[in-house]
Amino acid sequence: AACSMGNSTSRLYSALAKTLSSSAVSQHQDCLEKPNTAQLEPIDPKDLLEECQLVLQKRPPRFQRDFVNLKKNAASNHRPIRVMQWNILAQALGEGKDNFVQCPMEALKWEERKCLILEEILAYKPDILCLQEVDHYFDTFEPLLSRLGYQCTFFPKPWSPCLDVEQNNGPDGCALFFLKERFELINSANIRLTAMKLKTNQVAIAQTLKCSETGRLFCIAVTHLKARTGWERFRSAQGCDLLQNLKSITQGAKIPLIVCGDFNAEPTEEVYREFSNSSLNLNSAYKLLSPDGQSEPPYTTWKIRPSGECRHTLDYIWYSQHALNVNSALGLLTEEQIGPNRLPSFNYPSDHLSLVCDFSFNQDPDRLL
Repeated sequence: AACSMGNSTSRLYSALAKTLSSSAVSQHQDCLEKPNTAQLEPIDPKDLLEECQLVLQKRPPRFQRDFVNLKKNAASNHRPIRVMQWNILAQALGEGKDNFVQCPMEALKWEERKCLILEEILAYKPDILCLQEVDHYFDTFEPLLSRLGYQCTFFPKPWSPCLDVEQNNGPDGCALFFLKERFELINSANIRLTAMKLKTNQVAIAQTLKCSETGRLFCIAVTHLKARTGWERFRSAQGCDLLQNLKSITQGAKIPLIVCGDFNAEPTEEVYREFSNSSLNLNSAYKLLSPDGQSEPPYTTWKIRPSGECRHTLDYIWYSQHALNVNSALGLLTEEQIGPNRLPSFNYPSDHLSLVCDFSFNQDPDRLL
């Protein structure tokens, strides 16, 4: 039964407050064990959003971002599938390793930054949510999002850099969430990526879902490739391994595919070309925002480190262009909105921007294959 909202604020505050303590994850080796949240009552998303806004009342309001309509053909008979991709910035890395020299430590406090992240998710109401750098999965995202109706999956990095930070909250990893009322899980695979035949520290989750409304199958995948310059060939090998896995899972593109990720690679890199030229017939959704439909956004991450300003396009939503249409995409923050101190900030909780797209199934999925 849905929870009574007569005392919703106190209940939700209690739910949020419990996520402030890192003691909920005292044993990192148990990170693959799913806690039992079945007995928890559902949360009304409007009430959770109000609770977050109460915590954030001393911070500036959320930035306004608008969806850009991209669909040129006739409207679909079915509700679109909204997919959100976001590297949310691991708390341990934000506070302990990333050296955002223009970001006050006060802006990184988990009690408030957590609410900024939740506010962003609740504002766009994704049907499917793909996150990277999640190090508060078991004490925050899994308990809250499961109560919002999402099925939740987490796959941590084998050697997460978060574990090097004192008072960390366990390893970071990729997380995938989908609304159980809209989709049925058919198959799920946790993939540890290889490069040059060696297992690496980077991972992916790939799930085959059945859309309840259309009966159509599709695969959704989330990944986070190796960071840093000098590792381009390594990322390329990881990308090849992921594509091979996805070819098998989608039966050579018979099942439509959406791949979300922080690729840590500019469009000039080999791994980008591998995805662009793959036999899976993938296109990058955010290219469609450009005037000619051929150029990626100028940035998806923008920060200032001791070495200087870092403005890059690293985050992507790839999709099977023969089987799926991109109805709309969420516009990015402008330079003026981001401000001179860049990201993260009191306004925005991560150094990466969230990407959000609305997809519909093509009526003739076999064409162009």
